[in-house]
Amino acid sequence: MSIAKTIDHTNIKKDATEEDIKKLCQEAKEYGFHGVCVNPEWVSLCARELEGADVKVVVLIDPPMGLSSHEERVRMSQKAKEDGADELDIVANIIDIKYDRYEKILEDLKPICELLDTKVIIGSGYLTDEEVKRVSKIVKDAGAVCVKTATYKDPLEEREVEEKGRHLQMMREAAPGLLIKASGNIRNYSQAKYMVDNGADIIGTSSGIEITQDEKKETN
Repeated sequence: MSIAKTIDHTNIKKDATEEDIKKLCQEAKEYGFHGVCVNPEWVSLCARELEGADVKVVVLIDPPMGLSSHEERVRMSQKAKEDGADELDIVANIIDIKYDRYEKILEDLKPICELLDTKVIIGSGYLTDEEVKRVSKIVKDAGAVCVKTATYKDPLEEREVEEKGRHLQMMREAAPGLLIKASGNIRNYSQAKYMVDNGADIIGTSSGIEITQDEKKETN
């Protein structure tokens, strides 16, 4: 399978324009990416641009630390569904993880996971190995379809690729049956392939075109 089908083609820049998002959608169709990942204000536009295409509309909710109230998180998720999102990428409350408030995390995520297919971002770069394992299990218990490493401003972005691969393996072992999404500074085919080889089912990146072009060069 081409690595393109693993890629969530991402533009979560604060200054993204309507033309930028339309281009993102067109590229996703052209290259056969799994989905486009955008901020909430662009969901309805993406739903229109991708109507009839085999590309998911993925919305990032509550970055970078998941600190909004439960009520606001549910509201944002419901609005994204109404606007046409296919999947949610929602950040777990990183502070709650660090303070071992796992029951609270579970109660927060359960009703959100009932709305749409949900990937939960755990911010693995902030976490100990034990925290990565424990919260991955909570994500599965909440009914999510996927556990995801990071979003922007996560220390994992600055670490060696081997460390990211190790986290993916821990997530897989702690939550068997869940999809695994790797993201954060994945910019070339070598890095993306390493993530897939270490358990990633989905790659979140703004470098999807470069990665697929690299793949063609390396495999031809």
